[in-house]
Amino acid sequence: MSTDVPSLEVEGVRFGYGGAKGFALQDVGFTVPAGSFTGLLGVNGAGKSTLLGVLTRLFEPTAGTVRVCGHALADRPLRALAAMGVVFQQPTLDLDLTVRQNLSYAAGLRGMARRDADARIAGLLERFALADRAGAKVRLLNGGHRRRVELARALLHRPRLLILDEPTVGLDLPSRRALVEHVHALCREEGVAALWATHLIDEVRDGDRAVLIDHGRVVAEGAVPELLAHSGAASLEGAFQALTGRAAA
Repeated sequence: MSTDVPSLEVEGVRFGYGGAKGFALQDVGFTVPAGSFTGLLGVNGAGKSTLLGVLTRLFEPTAGTVRVCGHALADRPLRALAAMGVVFQQPTLDLDLTVRQNLSYAAGLRGMARRDADARIAGLLERFALADRAGAKVRLLNGGHRRRVELARALLHRPRLLILDEPTVGLDLPSRRALVEHVHALCREEGVAALWATHLIDEVRDGDRAVLIDHGRVVAEGAVPELLAHSGAASLEGAFQALTGRAAA
């Protein structure tokens, strides 16, 4: 895919759950360039998970357009979803299957040929230092290793866009830092674009992009230095507080 085509384009997205709550998302728009690490930053309840539900077609927006690698999600959902890998906030691995069995099952659901799947799984196990745990049941793994398995599963079909919803929740600090580094390395070395939803400011680096969301609206987006310049703050944490009026986690 040409790097001129953004991995994700969101324009004018609106979504409401109905009733008296109004809209959970209001005219949301932003871009995730190919190969970029983009942090979707917002406090709990800001609309991050709802937005990711729209992007992954769990929810149908009331208005707006989502394009994944140039494919409109509403018009060409199979092509759009095929270009996307997802790590959900809640763990979804089968605890009683081994690491390899979880990955093989996911590859089968993707329709991958057995030989291709086996080769891809072997490569991902090596990349994420899981080869020695391939035969272990997932329930025996710690939280950091389970997240690595979920990341490997999301990458099986070689997506160009990786969406992660609060992926470090429940992890200790070393595991959290390791997962952040793994995803940055994917962006840097393989050109995968990542949309990383979090309320933890320190997971976004100075060379990354950020989308700041508050009360269902995007209040700012851009490269971290651009946000600092726009807000007059010396840090992303300060920029977040200046632009949203909320203290960062």
